[in-house]
Amino acid sequence: MHLNTYAGEGDEGLVFVGPKSAQLRRANFTRTWSKAVTAANLSGFHFHDLRHTGNTFASQPRPTLRELMNRMGHSTTWAALIFQHTAMERDRAIADALGKLAEEALNKQDPDGSGT
Repeated sequence: MHLNTYAGEGDEGLVFVGPKSAQLRRANFTRTWSKAVTAANLSGFHFHDLRHTGNTFASQPRPTLRELMNRMGHSTTWAALIFQHTAMERDRAIADALGKLAEEALNKQDPDGSGT
């Protein structure tokens, strides 16, 4: 809906445009962003949050660090890693796998308790 109503036209159209349908300038961006956030009934939502969200989604299909760096426009691994956030589902899968490994190790223990 936003794209049909507010964005620039065509495949190369800007997602956010200024008052004269031109590229937003820093001076008028904050005002435009605040209106959009208010209209969407959001609070505490910052423009940079979109970058974090996009980069988190981009990391889900397990691209290489280099692929993520290219996508994010970072030249260092340190900068690229800042934007990595673990999704709860992935964290749960890792915890479940670790639990299974621990259970298997316990089941393989020597009956006399020596652990070897």
